[in-house]
Amino acid sequence: MSRQLALELQLRASARFSSFVAGPNAELLRELQRLAVCEGESFMFCRGARGSGKTHLLQACCHAATEHGCTAAYLSLNDIDTIPPEILEGWEQFELVCLDDIENIAGRPDWEEGVFHFYNRVREQGGRLLVSASCAPAQLDITLADLQSRLSWGVVYPIHALDDEQRCAAMQLRAKQKGCELPDETAVYLLRRLPRELPALFDTLDRLDEASLAAQRKLTVPFVKSVLQSER
Repeated sequence: MSRQLALELQLRASARFSSFVAGPNAELLRELQRLAVCEGESFMFCRGARGSGKTHLLQACCHAATEHGCTAAYLSLNDIDTIPPEILEGWEQFELVCLDDIENIAGRPDWEEGVFHFYNRVREQGGRLLVSASCAPAQLDITLADLQSRLSWGVVYPIHALDDEQRCAAMQLRAKQKGCELPDETAVYLLRRLPRELPALFDTLDRLDEASLAAQRKLTVPFVKSVLQSER
């Protein structure tokens, strides 16, 4: 398997700009779309809480870049104990690289130094870099001061949480893309009774979709209620 193919397999097929409800993040979405086609900023940093859509946006950026004919790579830094920082060697050849959850390298000298040198190589090559974390660059517990400054090179965008109406719209968009309809009253019912993080809502919606297909039932409130009760 080629390295490019291995990298592409890390991307979720559903992680697209078209499946992201922007809400208060419209400006961020526009800038990411420009970044994906090698326009606008060369370095961008996205910060947001768990479930805010960071991973979705980074992977969507990679999808959009490759569809535009650019080379792109995505790397999650959640499991750096299983991969060495040397994995980044040569990645400056990609036109776009997305590094997800960079807070995980804080306090790891090997990774901090590896990412620092990678930043420099990307700049020398004229590439583009998109980084995400749960907090702003200045709030990261990075011990390498030079890396701390590199992380602030470009524009920093917060990912704002969606309100209830926007969360319902996100669930309905997810349902539509799966080929089913989620009525307004059912979306509100789910939002009031489930954890409010979108990943949890989407996971439940995926299970409900499977149940509706098996039972040949629509996602009405009574049907959804019966499925959720049966899972307890």
